[in-house]
Amino acid sequence: MPGMDPEAAGSVRAYLLELQDRICSALEGEDPGSRFHRDAWDRGEGGGGITRVLLDGQVFEQAGVGFSSVRGASLPTSSTARRPDLAGRAFTAMGVSVVVHPRNPHVPTSHMNARFLVAEGTGGQPPVWWFGGGFDLTPYYGYREDCALWHRTAREACAPFGDEVYPRLKADCDAYFFLKHRNEPRGIGGLFFDDLDRWGFKGCFDFVRRVGSAYLEAYLPIVRRRRETPYGEREREFQLYRRGRYVEFNLIYDRGTLFGLQSGGRTESILMSIPPRARWRYDWKPEPGTPEAELYDEYLKPKDWA
Repeated sequence: MPGMDPEAAGSVRAYLLELQDRICSALEGEDPGSRFHRDAWDRGEGGGGITRVLLDGQVFEQAGVGFSSVRGASLPTSSTARRPDLAGRAFTAMGVSVVVHPRNPHVPTSHMNARFLVAEGTGGQPPVWWFGGGFDLTPYYGYREDCALWHRTAREACAPFGDEVYPRLKADCDAYFFLKHRNEPRGIGGLFFDDLDRWGFKGCFDFVRRVGSAYLEAYLPIVRRRRETPYGEREREFQLYRRGRYVEFNLIYDRGTLFGLQSGGRTESILMSIPPRARWRYDWKPEPGTPEAELYDEYLKPKDWA
């Protein structure tokens, strides 16, 4: 495979498992007394994974960190819609996906994923590989310094690969994490990339590792700043309402969710991104001048946070 040695998939798998361990340990360190439940599973068609979930912590109401490595006889339509030339090819896909739903409404929800896919060669065509991933932040109450830290860390992760990388991946993130039926962003964005092979295997793998490390560097300081912020029923109700948007996006648009379901993945692991509690209110709008309105007016608008 051009640009990738035969042991590359093994090195990616080892890294993803290490990343899963590192993130789980870091989150446990922020929520004393809480531990991740480890759930290993096998997939009939080939492969399996390890799902790790923390429930009902003092800091994190739910945190899921899932690893999967699966094989299949034919790429699902969620992948071939953008790459029709790969339709019908056997594949290997592996990745780590992280979704953290904090208890305190002043701590934002965060998401990160890193994935690697190989479409096997067929009919004389060579195998095709690519990386995907990124991270994004979904606040309920906005803090400019948190948004700036999140995006500065993202920019620094991209810097060794060229000045144009961060602006491009930020714009892709803003475009991807957008609820078209609501005409609003899911949050303040971050980085999003897919079909990444432009720097060869070594360069792309290095980039993915930088993104994986940057996630904790950006998120943990925000958690520490906000986890003791006082809140009441009003803030909690708004958090649950906004979590409804998270559910809508993940079930309607999220490529990872669609890929997992279409490829016959484990449903419990695929849907671990769904918050444990959420609510909907018919045609609700925040009162002008309130902190809730400020989220819509100031934070759910793409801007240069870094």
